[in-house]
Amino acid sequence: MHALRPLLRKSLFNLLAATLAFGALLAPRVASAEALLLIEADSGKVLQAENATIPWYPASVTKIMTAYVTLKAVKDGRITLDTLFTVSPTAASQSPSKMGFRPGTQLTVDNALKMMLVKSANDMAVVLAEGVGGSIDGFSAMMNDTAKRLGMTQTSYVNPNGLPADGQITSARDLGILARAFLRDLPEYEYFVHIPAIRFGKRITPNFNKLIGRYPGADGFKTGFICASGYNLVASATRNGRRLIAVVLGANSGTARAVKAAQLLERGFSQDNLSWLRPSLGTVENLVPVDASPPNLREEMCGGHHKRPASDDDDALIATSGTSGSASATGGEAQVTFFTAGLQPPLMKASELMASAPAAAEPVLVYTGPTRTGAALVAAVAADADQQNPPKARGKKSRIAKKPDAGSDAKTEAKADHKTAAAKPATTKPDASAKGDAKGEVKTAAKPAASKHAAAKPADKPASGDQAAKPAKPKASTKPAPKPTANNS
Repeated sequence: MHALRPLLRKSLFNLLAATLAFGALLAPRVASAEALLLIEADSGKVLQAENATIPWYPASVTKIMTAYVTLKAVKDGRITLDTLFTVSPTAASQSPSKMGFRPGTQLTVDNALKMMLVKSANDMAVVLAEGVGGSIDGFSAMMNDTAKRLGMTQTSYVNPNGLPADGQITSARDLGILARAFLRDLPEYEYFVHIPAIRFGKRITPNFNKLIGRYPGADGFKTGFICASGYNLVASATRNGRRLIAVVLGANSGTARAVKAAQLLERGFSQDNLSWLRPSLGTVENLVPVDASPPNLREEMCGGHHKRPASDDDDALIATSGTSGSASATGGEAQVTFFTAGLQPPLMKASELMASAPAAAEPVLVYTGPTRTGAALVAAVAADADQQNPPKARGKKSRIAKKPDAGSDAKTEAKADHKTAAAKPATTKPDASAKGDAKGEVKTAAKPAASKHAAAKPADKPASGDQAAKPAKPKASTKPAPKPTANNS
């Protein structure tokens, strides 16, 4: 019997290989470029890899490295989570998504990290970079030194937030290495990468990572999107003490990347009993890099054929079958179902799971200024809320479009999902969170001033991206508000 065991094992392996090859022949052709990777967090063992060493534009998953370098500075005692950093004009000028604070605003490292990792705030990434590294260039050098030390041989950084730049490159392989290093080197700070939502003043922003609060055991990391990269996601989940990391690059929507990551994780958790049948893919560090230029998916992701502009906070659902890339990557959704919370029946398909409401969770409070507790914290939150909704003056009403909570590519994302809201009066300073949005902003239709004082003085510091219209019948002393320059990435 012992003599037959190796022969039986070889036969089963050959049968499995033939089955997988036949399935690949039947799979629909992949219409878009994608990179996929699934690894064990502890060992670095590769469970699945597809285009994992092709160079890629990282977009906002860059912020994983920004958080790593910042938190290493905290752990090494060079700064603390309570250290105050100041918003510079450079930080304030970053393209959306961002918090939109005025230059001179101060906030703690702790709050800046939470805003950056949950809202994907590009301005907060620059605040951290300038605070830790002295400048964007100085911090980028620190990021590159760290990447080299970790063995991320395909990665280079030129900014801390992932806004479009030719020199900003990584790969699924390198992102897997970075995620492992984050968990290994900074276990006391990993809560930063799975915060379900933040509340700033009266505004609640959920995490763009749709696995958080939906996929059982999801506990990290970060999303990213620019037109050139497509929809990226580094995700992690833990089940029965075993933690897996999934990387998805170049998905065709925000939900698609979440579904693919969930499918990868689910198949990884279910492979234990058959792992001895599969050929070893080695560890993530041993994957051989491909010497090539990163694919540019701009036309595919943001071309004129799209019904609406793409953004990082994309909730468009993908089809439950026949979706491009899903069959080759995961065997097709029909073959992969998920337990709902608690790992108990009924079973759900991946797209259904991502479309469901996230588990109820209290949003984490974030605020400007120094660290506060108790009554002082309540007062700080109230003050931030008041800044978001300044009092209105009589006789001056206008309507502007609410700015979208978009992703990183300012030229396309700042045009998405406009919602109307009451505008600030002409003599009232604009909401800090509304400043600096990119092209595509709906123009303000301002009514004539109702008083002599208001008519004689134009609006002070209009929000970037807004264009004040001339009054219907201005008085001779009235001058229109200056037209601001839109921010471009």
